[in-house]
Amino acid sequence: MSLPFGSAEFADVFGAFNAALWPAVLALWLISAGVLIAAFRAREPSHRSLVVLLAFHWSWSALAYHAAYFTRINPAAWLFAGLFLIQGVLFARCALVPGLLRFSTTRSKWRALAVSLAVFSLAYPIVNVVLGLRFPRMATFGVPCPTTLLTLGLLLIAEPRSWVLAAIPVAWALVGGSAAFLLGVQADLMLLVAAALVVGRLAASRFGLDPAGVSDDVTYN
Repeated sequence: MSLPFGSAEFADVFGAFNAALWPAVLALWLISAGVLIAAFRAREPSHRSLVVLLAFHWSWSALAYHAAYFTRINPAAWLFAGLFLIQGVLFARCALVPGLLRFSTTRSKWRALAVSLAVFSLAYPIVNVVLGLRFPRMATFGVPCPTTLLTLGLLLIAEPRSWVLAAIPVAWALVGGSAAFLLGVQADLMLLVAAALVVGRLAASRFGLDPAGVSDDVTYN
């Protein structure tokens, strides 16, 4: 598979993005960390705050990254921006309708995996540095891949299970995961793991093989 840009151009896009928007990126990281810590520590988390956070992340990635920067080197980024906006709208709809999307508070392997993926999304910039990339010409936060990792983590414990909400994140995980091989962004290998977990749980719930999902007979419309 060939790309219309090289690794140097890819890094230049992140360099421009980080140089121009780092105060907003830092603020988004702090807000995201605060919302996630509060949600995972609470007995009854604010489900709406998590959904609003996801809606903002996808909309921000669509406009601030794809449309404003990635289109400079990849015409397909306009399509990506549109898909990310659609995902943002889907989450916004969930935020507007109370109880439409909730997250399990039951201690389980799925919750542990959800927390792990959320932590990895927050640590994504540090992981990239550890793996040899250099700031500012690297993916940090508020860009598609950490946004997708955070989303897939939360979808592991989302109720009801929803193929509609998972479709675009899983598709981007495949696109973004290819960067691990084509562009040397090794942290993006975790996207493929996260996508496999979400698809596996959705399939298990669909066929009644997931004990935690057997009662989730409500579907997202």
